[in-house]
Amino acid sequence: MTTATTARVRLIIIGDEILSGRRQDKHFAKMVELLGQRGMQLYGAEFVSDDFDAIVATLKRSFASDDVVFSCGGIGATPDDRTRQAAAQALGVELALHPEAARLIAERCADNARRGQGSADMSLPENQQRLQMGVFPVGAEIVPNPYNKIPGFYIHDHTFMPGFPVMAWPMMEWTLDTRYRDLHHRVTRVEHSFLAFRLPESRITPAMQELERKWPGVKAFSLPSMGGSGHPHIDLGVKGEPAAAAEALAFLRAEVLRVGGSLTPPES
Repeated sequence: MTTATTARVRLIIIGDEILSGRRQDKHFAKMVELLGQRGMQLYGAEFVSDDFDAIVATLKRSFASDDVVFSCGGIGATPDDRTRQAAAQALGVELALHPEAARLIAERCADNARRGQGSADMSLPENQQRLQMGVFPVGAEIVPNPYNKIPGFYIHDHTFMPGFPVMAWPMMEWTLDTRYRDLHHRVTRVEHSFLAFRLPESRITPAMQELERKWPGVKAFSLPSMGGSGHPHIDLGVKGEPAAAAEALAFLRAEVLRVGGSLTPPES
């Protein structure tokens, strides 16, 4: 497990259905929300196809980092689910049926049988196929799935979950609160912004550069808008440690006025 004071958290979304538009990704926004609740932030995200070589290449690069990574999708047992196999190849380890995963999958089959859905006999071909969902890279630990007991897995600061939000999101929360509790609220950061009018970005950019020189731990940002039915403006702001960010914000507001901008929209 990572011991970094400010670990970088990344998200990987795997699946052709996202890239083709058959399904819309919902994990990105949820990951940002869950991290924000814990005083953490998302460093990066990427989308990967179901192509085996593409997944292997992505995971090789990812395992070589010190990042905390959440991966959604591709851990089922159908031919297009290749994430488990790709993770093993990327790490150079074998795949093996995890005993705790096998127990949980058998429990799930028994639960279904009690509801009149299938059989609890694990020797049946369909249940043997279900057991494939518990075949993980050697050395992996399970990630509990409160929705249907079929676990995900964790290895080398990477948490692998199904693509279904109803399963993945509780697994994200469990991982953040169980494995990474020591990273919660490690860094106190704030974000402030305001709207600037009658001001091109090019005119305020030097002030933003000067701001980051004066307050090295603060980042300035600029989000221009055409204004829709209102007035064109720039959403200007800063993010960083509270005291420094407050000073930098005051500086940026003053600079807007100094270079001829306005903090209020022009009269119609």
